[in-house]
Amino acid sequence: MDERNLSVERKIYNAQQQFLTGVYGWMAAALGISALSAFFTASNPVVLRFLFGNSFNYFILAIGEIALVWWLSASIRKISLQTAILGFVAYSVLNGITLSTIFFVYSGSSIASVFITTAVMFALMSLYGLTTKSSLNSAGKYLMMALLGIIIASVLNMFIRSDGLNWIISIATVVIFTGLTAYDSQKMLAVSARSDGSEMFKKAALIGALELYLDFINMFLALLRLFGRRK
Repeated sequence: MDERNLSVERKIYNAQQQFLTGVYGWMAAALGISALSAFFTASNPVVLRFLFGNSFNYFILAIGEIALVWWLSASIRKISLQTAILGFVAYSVLNGITLSTIFFVYSGSSIASVFITTAVMFALMSLYGLTTKSSLNSAGKYLMMALLGIIIASVLNMFIRSDGLNWIISIATVVIFTGLTAYDSQKMLAVSARSDGSEMFKKAALIGALELYLDFINMFLALLRLFGRRK
Protein backbone atom coordinates (compact mmCIF):
# COMPACT_ATOMS: atom_id res chain seq x y z
CA MET A 1 0.00 0.00 0.00
CA ASP A 2 2.84 2.35 0.90
CA GLU A 3 4.59 1.56 -2.38
CA ARG A 4 1.40 2.28 -4.28
CA ASN A 5 0.98 5.65 -2.56
CA LEU A 6 4.62 6.44 -3.25
CA SER A 7 4.10 5.63 -6.92
CA VAL A 8 1.07 7.93 -7.11
CA GLU A 9 2.95 10.74 -5.40
CA ARG A 10 5.84 10.31 -7.80
CA LYS A 11 3.51 10.55 -10.79
CA ILE A 12 1.92 13.71 -9.38
CA TYR A 13 5.34 15.24 -8.76
CA ASN A 14 6.49 14.35 -12.28
CA ALA A 15 3.36 15.92 -13.77
CA GLN A 16 3.99 19.11 -11.79
CA GLN A 17 7.62 19.29 -12.87
CA GLN A 18 6.63 18.57 -16.47
CA PHE A 19 4.15 21.45 -16.39
CA LEU A 20 6.65 23.99 -15.01
CA THR A 21 9.34 22.76 -17.40
CA GLY A 22 6.85 23.25 -20.23
CA VAL A 23 6.02 26.80 -19.11
CA TYR A 24 9.61 27.99 -18.89
CA GLY A 25 10.72 25.93 -21.88
CA TRP A 26 8.09 27.46 -24.15
CA MET A 27 8.83 30.92 -22.75
CA ALA A 28 12.55 30.51 -23.57
CA ALA A 29 11.63 29.18 -27.03
CA ALA A 30 9.43 32.23 -27.67
CA LEU A 31 12.29 34.56 -26.77
CA GLY A 32 14.61 32.68 -29.12
CA ILE A 33 12.10 32.73 -31.98
CA SER A 34 11.48 36.46 -31.50
CA ALA A 35 15.21 37.19 -31.42
CA LEU A 36 15.78 35.32 -34.68
CA SER A 37 12.75 36.95 -36.27
CA ALA A 38 13.93 40.42 -35.20
CA PHE A 39 17.46 39.83 -36.47
CA PHE A 40 16.23 38.47 -39.81
CA THR A 41 13.88 41.42 -40.30
CA ALA A 42 16.50 44.01 -39.35
CA SER A 43 18.99 42.42 -41.76
CA ASN A 44 16.73 42.47 -44.82
CA PRO A 45 16.07 45.89 -46.42
CA VAL A 46 13.35 44.49 -48.70
CA VAL A 47 11.40 43.07 -45.74
CA LEU A 48 11.89 46.31 -43.82
CA ARG A 49 10.56 48.44 -46.67
CA PHE A 50 7.54 46.20 -47.08
CA LEU A 51 6.67 46.07 -43.37
CA PHE A 52 7.62 49.56 -42.26
CA GLY A 53 7.52 51.50 -45.51
CA ASN A 54 4.07 52.77 -44.62
CA SER A 55 2.15 52.98 -41.36
CA PHE A 56 -0.70 50.80 -42.65
CA ASN A 57 1.44 47.64 -42.82
CA TYR A 58 2.80 48.26 -39.32
CA PHE A 59 -0.76 48.85 -38.07
CA ILE A 60 -1.90 45.52 -39.54
CA LEU A 61 1.08 43.80 -37.87
CA ALA A 62 0.21 45.29 -34.48
CA ILE A 63 -3.45 44.32 -34.84
CA GLY A 64 -2.38 40.80 -35.78
CA GLU A 65 -0.36 40.49 -32.57
CA ILE A 66 -3.25 41.64 -30.39
CA ALA A 67 -5.68 39.37 -32.24
CA LEU A 68 -3.42 36.33 -31.79
CA VAL A 69 -3.07 36.88 -28.03
CA TRP A 70 -6.83 37.37 -27.67
CA TRP A 71 -7.60 34.31 -29.80
CA LEU A 72 -5.17 32.06 -27.92
CA SER A 73 -6.50 33.14 -24.52
CA ALA A 74 -10.16 32.86 -25.51
CA SER A 75 -9.95 29.61 -27.52
CA ILE A 76 -7.34 27.59 -25.63
CA ARG A 77 -9.92 25.12 -24.27
CA LYS A 78 -11.40 24.43 -27.70
CA ILE A 79 -8.42 24.24 -30.02
CA SER A 80 -5.97 21.35 -30.30
CA LEU A 81 -2.50 21.43 -28.77
CA GLN A 82 -0.94 21.58 -32.25
CA THR A 83 -3.06 24.59 -33.19
CA ALA A 84 -2.17 26.32 -29.93
CA ILE A 85 1.53 25.74 -30.59
CA LEU A 86 1.21 27.19 -34.12
CA GLY A 87 -0.54 30.27 -32.73
CA PHE A 88 2.10 30.65 -30.03
CA VAL A 89 4.95 30.40 -32.54
CA ALA A 90 3.20 32.78 -34.94
CA TYR A 91 2.86 35.36 -32.18
CA SER A 92 6.55 34.99 -31.29
CA VAL A 93 7.49 35.61 -34.93
CA LEU A 94 5.21 38.64 -35.28
CA ASN A 95 6.47 40.17 -32.07
CA GLY A 96 10.04 39.62 -33.21
CA ILE A 97 9.27 41.50 -36.43
CA THR A 98 7.94 44.52 -34.54
CA LEU A 99 10.87 44.38 -32.11
CA SER A 100 13.33 44.60 -35.01
CA THR A 101 12.96 48.39 -34.95
CA ILE A 102 15.02 48.60 -31.73
CA PHE A 103 18.16 47.75 -33.76
CA PHE A 104 17.81 51.08 -35.58
CA VAL A 105 17.29 53.11 -32.41
CA TYR A 106 19.72 51.59 -29.89
CA SER A 107 23.28 50.30 -30.13
CA GLY A 108 23.82 46.53 -30.23
CA SER A 109 25.90 46.52 -27.03
CA SER A 110 23.19 48.50 -25.26
CA ILE A 111 20.50 46.04 -26.34
CA ALA A 112 22.62 43.11 -25.17
CA SER A 113 23.39 44.61 -21.75
CA VAL A 114 19.76 45.54 -21.11
CA PHE A 115 18.66 42.05 -22.20
CA ILE A 116 21.07 40.45 -19.71
CA THR A 117 19.87 42.80 -16.96
CA THR A 118 16.26 41.91 -17.75
CA ALA A 119 17.07 38.20 -17.69
CA VAL A 120 18.66 38.49 -14.25
CA MET A 121 15.74 40.51 -12.87
CA PHE A 122 13.24 38.10 -14.39
CA ALA A 123 15.03 35.04 -12.98
CA LEU A 124 15.22 36.52 -9.47
CA MET A 125 11.57 37.60 -9.39
CA SER A 126 10.39 34.32 -10.90
CA LEU A 127 12.37 32.40 -8.29
CA TYR A 128 10.83 34.56 -5.59
CA GLY A 129 7.34 33.83 -6.91
CA LEU A 130 8.05 30.09 -6.95
CA THR A 131 9.55 29.93 -3.45
CA THR A 132 7.79 32.55 -1.32
CA LYS A 133 5.26 31.33 1.24
CA SER A 134 3.32 34.61 1.02
CA SER A 135 0.32 34.86 -1.30
CA LEU A 136 0.79 37.39 -4.10
CA ASN A 137 -2.89 37.40 -5.13
CA SER A 138 -3.65 40.81 -3.61
CA ALA A 139 -0.49 42.31 -5.11
CA GLY A 140 -1.44 40.84 -8.49
CA LYS A 141 -4.82 42.61 -8.43
CA TYR A 142 -3.24 45.98 -7.66
CA LEU A 143 -0.58 45.43 -10.31
CA MET A 144 -3.24 44.72 -12.92
CA MET A 145 -5.07 47.93 -11.99
CA ALA A 146 -1.78 49.83 -12.22
CA LEU A 147 -1.18 48.26 -15.64
CA LEU A 148 -4.53 49.60 -16.84
CA GLY A 149 -3.45 53.05 -15.68
CA ILE A 150 -0.17 52.72 -17.58
CA ILE A 151 -2.03 51.76 -20.76
CA ILE A 152 -4.30 54.81 -20.44
CA ALA A 153 -1.32 57.08 -19.74
CA SER A 154 0.58 55.63 -22.74
CA VAL A 155 -2.36 56.31 -25.07
CA LEU A 156 -2.62 59.85 -23.69
CA ASN A 157 1.08 60.43 -24.21
CA MET A 158 0.75 59.50 -27.87
CA PHE A 159 -1.02 62.86 -28.26
CA ILE A 160 0.80 65.12 -25.78
CA ARG A 161 4.27 63.59 -26.37
CA SER A 162 5.66 64.47 -22.95
CA ASP A 163 9.22 63.25 -22.28
CA GLY A 164 8.61 63.54 -18.54
CA LEU A 165 5.47 61.41 -18.69
CA ASN A 166 7.25 58.90 -20.91
CA TRP A 167 10.00 58.59 -18.29
CA ILE A 168 7.44 58.03 -15.51
CA ILE A 169 5.59 55.45 -17.63
CA SER A 170 8.82 53.54 -18.29
CA ILE A 171 9.75 53.42 -14.59
CA ALA A 172 6.23 52.34 -13.63
CA THR A 173 6.28 49.68 -16.36
CA VAL A 174 9.49 48.17 -14.97
CA VAL A 175 8.01 48.08 -11.46
CA ILE A 176 4.68 46.62 -12.59
CA PHE A 177 6.07 43.86 -14.78
CA THR A 178 8.75 42.99 -12.24
CA GLY A 179 5.94 42.40 -9.76
CA LEU A 180 3.81 40.57 -12.32
CA THR A 181 6.71 38.21 -13.02
CA ALA A 182 6.61 37.04 -9.39
CA TYR A 183 2.80 36.92 -9.40
CA ASP A 184 2.53 34.97 -12.64
CA SER A 185 5.27 32.55 -11.53
CA GLN A 186 3.40 31.82 -8.31
CA LYS A 187 0.21 31.38 -10.32
CA MET A 188 1.93 28.83 -12.56
CA LEU A 189 3.15 26.97 -9.47
CA ALA A 190 -0.43 26.79 -8.20
CA VAL A 191 -1.64 25.46 -11.56
CA SER A 192 1.14 22.87 -11.59
CA ALA A 193 -0.23 21.41 -8.34
CA ARG A 194 -3.31 20.30 -10.28
CA SER A 195 -1.47 19.17 -13.41
CA ASP A 196 -2.08 15.60 -14.54
CA GLY A 197 -0.01 15.69 -17.72
CA SER A 198 -3.09 15.87 -19.95
CA GLU A 199 -3.34 17.88 -23.17
CA MET A 200 -5.36 20.55 -21.37
CA PHE A 201 -2.49 21.24 -19.00
CA LYS A 202 -0.01 21.23 -21.87
CA LYS A 203 -2.07 23.99 -23.45
CA ALA A 204 -2.23 25.77 -20.09
CA ALA A 205 1.57 25.66 -20.04
CA LEU A 206 1.57 27.54 -23.35
CA ILE A 207 -0.67 30.26 -21.93
CA GLY A 208 1.55 30.49 -18.86
CA ALA A 209 4.60 30.79 -21.08
CA LEU A 210 2.88 33.56 -23.05
CA GLU A 211 2.15 35.52 -19.86
CA LEU A 212 5.74 35.24 -18.64
CA TYR A 213 7.05 36.09 -22.12
CA LEU A 214 4.99 39.28 -22.12
CA ASP A 215 6.28 40.14 -18.63
CA PHE A 216 9.85 39.74 -19.88
CA ILE A 217 9.38 41.70 -23.12
CA ASN A 218 7.61 44.63 -21.47
CA MET A 219 10.26 44.81 -18.74
CA PHE A 220 13.00 44.67 -21.37
CA LEU A 221 11.52 47.43 -23.53
CA ALA A 222 10.92 49.70 -20.53
CA LEU A 223 14.51 49.23 -19.31
CA LEU A 224 15.76 49.86 -22.84
CA ARG A 225 13.87 53.16 -22.98
CA LEU A 226 15.39 54.16 -19.64
CA PHE A 227 18.98 53.00 -20.03
CA GLY A 228 19.53 52.13 -23.70
CA ARG A 229 22.16 54.12 -25.61
CA ARG A 230 20.67 55.60 -28.74
CA LYS A 231 22.54 55.60 -32.04
